[in-house]
Amino acid sequence: MRAIPRRGVGIAAALVVLAVLAAPKLIELRRPSTPASSPTSKTILRVKVHRVVPMLLVERLATTGTVRANEEVEIVSEISGKISGILFKEGSRVAAGELLLKIDDTELLAERQQALYRVELAERAEARQQRLLNDGVTSSENYDVALGELNVLRAELQLIEAQLLKTEIRAPFSGVIGLRWVSPGSFLSPQTRIASLNDLDLVKLDFTVPEKYSALMQVGDEISFAVEGADRTFPGTIYAIEPSVDASTRSLRMRARCPNKDGVLVPGAFANVDLVVRSVPDALTVPSIAVIPELGGKKVFVFDGGKAQPRTVETGIRSDTAVQITSGLTDGELVIVSGIQQLRPGLEIEIDGSPGGSDSAS
Repeated sequence: MRAIPRRGVGIAAALVVLAVLAAPKLIELRRPSTPASSPTSKTILRVKVHRVVPMLLVERLATTGTVRANEEVEIVSEISGKISGILFKEGSRVAAGELLLKIDDTELLAERQQALYRVELAERAEARQQRLLNDGVTSSENYDVALGELNVLRAELQLIEAQLLKTEIRAPFSGVIGLRWVSPGSFLSPQTRIASLNDLDLVKLDFTVPEKYSALMQVGDEISFAVEGADRTFPGTIYAIEPSVDASTRSLRMRARCPNKDGVLVPGAFANVDLVVRSVPDALTVPSIAVIPELGGKKVFVFDGGKAQPRTVETGIRSDTAVQITSGLTDGELVIVSGIQQLRPGLEIEIDGSPGGSDSAS
């Protein structure tokens, strides 16, 4: 075999080394070029804000109640007897003192006539004893017996006349009489229901409020309420308040009056009641959504120099949509009312649109 020259072996080895070193460079050159990444753009949160300005804030309370007649009574008889006449029409209006029903009084009239005769005889006997006493013919004891007999008979006559009055059942007040539950010729007892009578020119409204509002309610406060079947609300005025809180429900019962000239309101109707609990004429308010509860208090975020800054606040009364801020904010500050969950102290923000509230941002 022919020997390879040493010089040739060295050149070959050098070429192999150069190929190994050049391979990574060639691979890098074949890869597609990657553009230089651009710096991350800064995201600014757009939020809506509310300008804090003094305004009237009214705290209202919604509760339920029951409509009642101004006056209502079940018409019954005080004595037993047979009905001789029914003089009212069901559902009609009657006046105070109007005769509604007559009970047969034949026996009572006879008893009264008998009592009248007895009184007349007793009066003659008393007068005769008075003359004899004056003449000294009889004693004062005999006169006292005659006088006592007369007084007893007079009392019996008064009792019969009182019974006769009870045979006439009259309306105790003006109102609308309901359905009758008796018929002519029926026998009445004091337990027999005849009809009901309701005064509906005014109605009463019974309702309750929670115990925590009891000190805020006063006679003369105005309310409004609505009932099923009526397309309007009705005004009322509180005129009576129960002096104690119901221990079982922890609520205070009160009563209001409402005019009812058109007769729309009927006793027993269910009512949805709305009343003003208290009001502040110059309250600094924010929307309820802006107030964030936290451990030991509450806070809001305000717009301050393009950034969101937290502010600890104290609250007062509230309405359906707004809360009174009693400390922590001043007139004119801008409170953030959107994106609440994304806010953090120092976050850069922009105002989206005009601030809400009674004023506009300058």
